[in-house]
Amino acid sequence: MTSRTIRATKPEERVAEVGMVRGMFRRPEVGASLGAAVIFLFFAAIRPDLFPTIGGVARFLDPASTLGIMSVAVALLMIGGEFDLSTGVMTGTAGLIAGLLSTQAGWNIWPAMLVALIFALAVGYLNGWLVVTTRLPSFIVTLATFFILRGANVGVTRLVTNQVRVAGIDQAESFYLARIIFSTELTLFGVAFRTSIIWWIAITALASWILLRTKYGSWIFAVGGDEEAARNVGVPVQRVKIALFMGTAAAAWLVGIMNIVRLRSAVASQGIGQEFVYIISAVIGGCLLTGGYGSVVGASIGALIFGMVRVGIVYAGWDTDWFYSFLGVMLLAAVLVNDYTRKKAEEVSAAVAKARTEGE
Repeated sequence: MTSRTIRATKPEERVAEVGMVRGMFRRPEVGASLGAAVIFLFFAAIRPDLFPTIGGVARFLDPASTLGIMSVAVALLMIGGEFDLSTGVMTGTAGLIAGLLSTQAGWNIWPAMLVALIFALAVGYLNGWLVVTTRLPSFIVTLATFFILRGANVGVTRLVTNQVRVAGIDQAESFYLARIIFSTELTLFGVAFRTSIIWWIAITALASWILLRTKYGSWIFAVGGDEEAARNVGVPVQRVKIALFMGTAAAAWLVGIMNIVRLRSAVASQGIGQEFVYIISAVIGGCLLTGGYGSVVGASIGALIFGMVRVGIVYAGWDTDWFYSFLGVMLLAAVLVNDYTRKKAEEVSAAVAKARTEGE
């Protein structure tokens, strides 16, 4: 073997010395994956007759699916360095608009849903435009949107229906076609699975491809990591951020429509408080609160954890009042794990860069 060959193989050997375990920590979703495995085994050990069965899996995938759809969109926005506190209430707003138009105005359900989508996208655009033009924190802008929508949901619904609920949506024309597409059941191994799970998987796969395989995904990371540096290299920062806000609004519309076709009604309080759950799912999945780092697959795993815990607590016969205390513990643990994961990723990247430099 020649000296040139020896020199050529040294960088690869040094890179290999980084180790598979340390290399794993370069993935932001590793902490969520380990947490999901632990939680599954924990509840499977407590209720082996229910939790690890096909029926149990279908049960916890149901709430995880709609939560996962929103968590993916919120994760993209957080990687881009922003927050949206209006996502939860927007799910209710979208459902109420479609419900009111289809019941009170007698519209076909499809144009009613289209108007709801246009409204949601307009609110998302406005949120993004205000953030990028005024330079106000997205926390403040979307918190204001949250209160505006929350008040409008109750006020308009009560004004039109004399109550805070829209019922009879299933009487709208084409309702059952919409139900088949957005929220029906498919039987697998004799167990009913919600079609929202298919939507969740498809959206996660699409978002992951965009984030990791396209130029737009690189822009999202760049904008969240260093906005000024991204702007200096030609990244359209304003367009990227506005598009991300519109993405969370579109996801909220989808979840809102899924809710009304499933429940056949809409409630003015729908979705309030869920915006924090979406953020927690994204953080558990590896997203940093400072932006520029994260994973949509991890956010989906975070949603899966919530689904398992919510159903596991019921199966175990525990008091469900403790659920949100568990969310707080998970949030704190996730922040610590994410910080550790990020540091390990930086160490691995530095080791690889050093090995390459020494091999040249």
